[in-house]
Amino acid sequence: MIAGAQTVYAVRTAMDELALNEAMDRYACGDARAFPELHRALAARLLAYLTRMSGSETLAGDLTQETFLRMHRARSSFARGGAVAPWAYAIARNVYLDHARAQKHRGTERLPSDPGAEPPDARGADAEAVAIASETARAVERTLAGLPASQREAFILIRYEGLSVQDAAAVLGTTTSAVKLRAFRAYEALRAALDDLKRRPEAEPGGAEERRRGKGQGSVRGGANVE
Repeated sequence: MIAGAQTVYAVRTAMDELALNEAMDRYACGDARAFPELHRALAARLLAYLTRMSGSETLAGDLTQETFLRMHRARSSFARGGAVAPWAYAIARNVYLDHARAQKHRGTERLPSDPGAEPPDARGADAEAVAIASETARAVERTLAGLPASQREAFILIRYEGLSVQDAAAVLGTTTSAVKLRAFRAYEALRAALDDLKRRPEAEPGGAEERRRGKGQGSVRGGANVE
């Protein structure tokens, strides 16, 4: 059942990408009516990507608008019959890099975060499970922020944006082997961070509660003679 659902999803995704590519072909030929189709298909994806890269959804909104503006200006250079997604992500990446360089020049550069790993809503959920999930999300965010930009980009494009290794390589302007290596190193760094988190007492089931109880019992027993 799961395999069948995955197959259906893959077919639908391929059909969506085909329709997107056809819309871009029309837009590149001057059909302005194709733009709403492109915007509906790409806006949320590019916003999510730029949010993860910049660490700010507000900033990402501005960068997304700039991305569509650059796509419009470059539409005549689009290779008709090609794939839109890698082309659009490459433009979005250049928009982000231009912004990052400008911010660095001004001395106001900020590290990106991972909004895709935000802590879950605690309402109606087990408090300890939420605490563990929140700490896991923070560990992922810290690790991603500390990665070299090349590794972080490869990871985000493949893991979060769902691009193939080949498409990610096209976005990053490098080889598939380089993308695989960068993504692998990012995965290894995340795995090490999460393994380290699991070894902490607070990450064990009941660990945080047991530590709190232990502190409370220690304060009670502190003045008593325990044989």
